[in-house]
This record gives sequence, structure tokens and C-alpha cells, in this order.
Amino acid sequence: MTSGPGHNGGPPLEPEDQNESWRLYCWRRAHRAAWKTPKREIALRRLARAEELGMTYREYALEIMERGRYL
Repeated sequence: MTSGPGHNGGPPLEPEDQNESWRLYCWRRAHRAAWKTPKREIALRRLARAEELGMTYREYALEIMERGRYL
């Protein structure tokens, strides 16, 4: 295997992870599912509660996801 110009031919600095692309795929899929738009009634209820607490809808939704319970 030949290296390009400026490469010293040594091993990579970080070990290559064989499962990295699979984990990235799973993370992206879970992230998309977590931030999927809820039904209209749920979104309006969360928005109203977020405004009562002085938060944005996104901050409130993140708190729900992190804690697993409503504030």
C-alpha cells in the first residue's frame, strides 16, 4: 500500500472502529425518531406548558426526553 505525499507511512493515530458506521446509522435513526413531530394536541399542550415555565418548546421537549417525565 503506497501513501500519498507528506504521509510518513505510519499507522493511523486513532484505531479504526469496525462498528462506527453502524452506530452512527442507529444514532441518526433514534435521533430522528425522538424529534419526530407529535400530534397537534400534544404539541400545543407542550408548548403551553413550556411557555408557563419560561422555556422554548425545544428545551421543554429535551427535558422530557432526558428525564423521562414531564415537568
